[in-house]
Amino acid sequence: MNINRPGRSGAFGGRAAGQAEGGITAENLTKVFHVSARRPGRFSAVRSLISPQRVARTAVDGVSFQIQPGELVAFLGPNGAGKSTTIKMLTGILTPSSGRVEVNGLVPHRERIANARRVGAVFGQRSQLWWDLPARDSLSVLADIHGVGPELFRERVAAFDRILELSAFWDTRARQLSLGQRVRCDLAAALIHDPAVLYLDEPTIGMDVVVKEQVREFLRDQVENRGRTVVLTTHDMTEVERLAERVILINHGQIVYDGDLSTLRRNHSDTDEPDGNADLEDVMRRAFGRQASELLGERAESESSTRLGGTGERAGAQNADKPQAAMSS
Repeated sequence: MNINRPGRSGAFGGRAAGQAEGGITAENLTKVFHVSARRPGRFSAVRSLISPQRVARTAVDGVSFQIQPGELVAFLGPNGAGKSTTIKMLTGILTPSSGRVEVNGLVPHRERIANARRVGAVFGQRSQLWWDLPARDSLSVLADIHGVGPELFRERVAAFDRILELSAFWDTRARQLSLGQRVRCDLAAALIHDPAVLYLDEPTIGMDVVVKEQVREFLRDQVENRGRTVVLTTHDMTEVERLAERVILINHGQIVYDGDLSTLRRNHSDTDEPDGNADLEDVMRRAFGRQASELLGERAESESSTRLGGTGERAGAQNADKPQAAMSS
């Protein structure tokens, strides 16, 4: 993807000179968790309680990559591969056990507040909206938290509205929004302070095709016209094909591929298929074998259908967590 984006102007812009805005660097990033192991034999629960035995489990093992400003990168892998742990280290939620990470020229876990003001995030069923407030009021509160003035706030919301059509429902309380409406509001909430980097975890899961395309158009606009860096995790390979030119695959805590989609297809395509024309889901099945069903969300989609229970998008919204409000708090 072309990373020489046009400069920001109008409602979006104003980067301080000398900052590496939008760049992400990870070098030998490692995260080890120490968990309690249950002992075998009689009274094992009591013995584990009195004298717990701790074992080390490596979730991320020496991960290295670099993302340039203005790139949209799909970060893919099966469940338990280390995706979420890596993203949490990039956002500053987790501290790495070893290695180096830098986002926007900052070390996220050491400069959490400064980092939070320069990144945005939309994570699955978590929401930044206040449940009993109209969506527009939630955006206004977040703008105040981030120090966005009234005029700039109106300009940015108007820019979001042109593609996401927020004005059709932004006077509705968050608890009454459908899943697709809530996620569109969450995208606006994550970008109201004009961050250089946006992290997205399954942004279109459970949406109908029309709303999915709206969100994809919005993300393309943010990357191509705003120069924003986007890191996307998803089980939807159609989303990957339409949005990303670069893919990072992680498995067992290690990077197994980092490159463009066409090369990935050539490396894992059937000999009968022309280079670059292989179906992406088939490519992932060849690359990950038995774990491909988790990567492609075959279990997740089944669970999502059960959770929605035939009540449409709104059922998904009712199950969302309480507001995460400001990452900077």
